[in-house]
Parts: sequence; C-alpha cells; structure tokens
Amino acid sequence: MGNLRSVRNALESLGARVRMAARPGDLAGAVGVVVPGVGAFADAMARLAETGLDAAISAVVAEGRPLLGICLGMQVLFEESEEGAGGPGLGLLPGRVRRLPAGRKVPHIGWNTVAWEGEPPLFHGLVAPAYFYFVHSYYCPLPEEGAYGAARCDYGVPFAAAVWRDNLWGAQFHPEKSGRAGLAVLRNFLDRCGGEAGGGRFAAGAGAGAGGAAGGAA
Repeated sequence: MGNLRSVRNALESLGARVRMAARPGDLAGAVGVVVPGVGAFADAMARLAETGLDAAISAVVAEGRPLLGICLGMQVLFEESEEGAGGPGLGLLPGRVRRLPAGRKVPHIGWNTVAWEGEPPLFHGLVAPAYFYFVHSYYCPLPEEGAYGAARCDYGVPFAAAVWRDNLWGAQFHPEKSGRAGLAVLRNFLDRCGGEAGGGRFAAGAGAGAGGAAGGAA
C-alpha cells in the first residue's frame, strides 16, 4: 500500500515484467521479489501473516532468490520493532527497529545523503555520498560485528539507510522517488536477478502497508 504503484512503474520503466502478489503462489517463477510498504509495522506483519506471504518471503530468501525490501518493507526484515505495541518481524536480519529521536522533525521527509564504503552491489555505478529520498519515523540499526552490510545516513542518529547480505537487500529510502540514483539502485537489483528484467519475470512484493493487499512483481 502507499508506494505500490510508484514502485511498479519504476520497475516497468526499467523493463521488468511485474506481477502483484496477493498469495504465496503468486511468487512462483519470479526471478526476484520486492517488498515495498508504507504504514504501520504491526499491521504490515499481520497482513503478511494473514496472506501467508511472511513464510513465502522467508522461503524466497532461503532459496537464494534476490529480495529487496523498501521502506517499511526493509523494516519488516528485522527481528522486531518498537513501533506501537511492538512486535516481531520476519527475523531475516538481526536487530530492533526504533523510533527516530526527539530533536528533529519526525517523520523524516525529504532528501538526505547516504554514504557507504567500497562498492556494494546495491550501489554499483554510484559515487558516495549520494542523495536519496526518505519518508519514515522509525529506523533500522547499523550492524554489529559485520552481521550485514549497511549504508549510513544521519538524522539525529546514525541509522542503516540500506542493508545487504547475500541475496537479501533493503533500502530505507524510496528508490522509486529518488531520481536517477534511485533508478540505478533498482537497475542493480534487476541485474542481481540475473539480467532478466526485460525477458524474465520479476516479483515485487508488497503487503507491508496497513490494509493493503500484498503484492509481488514477477
């Protein structure tokens, strides 16, 4: 919900064949899966559990298929969140999602710089730091002891603007709203899916939005 259509449009502009997924079987045959989302963490997890997409998403990662979480879709990849009454996430990455601290305007809305070291596949062809567009009130932690790779942003507190581990990627920012840099990130993800964006089937999963249908691009 929220950013489903804009994510789909961005992927299709890059040549991906996109299918929205409402149930686990919709992810069959997808060369990659995207989990976008705008809304509340607990509602998102409830929706994913209701549709069975929580287990399906975990299975996609276990099978080695590329998966990209965007905004709330990245947050649900972690173990838990303190948003609202709190609650568990998918547990694919260690750590707890926390609220941005007082002292800055929350939610964090607008462009901010993202920095990273080396050349992670997510940012291939880009030069750090680069500007990306954010809309969020909660943030994911930076990794401890190399648990996963992360790009960094600062907004009253340093936080993970993007994460990666093997075939699992996440972006707290909205690549679909981040101009050329954002499209480069999405292109890098499609390339990670095997370069089949134009001819193969690509899955962008949604369902991380309160009240929204889960979706997948295949």
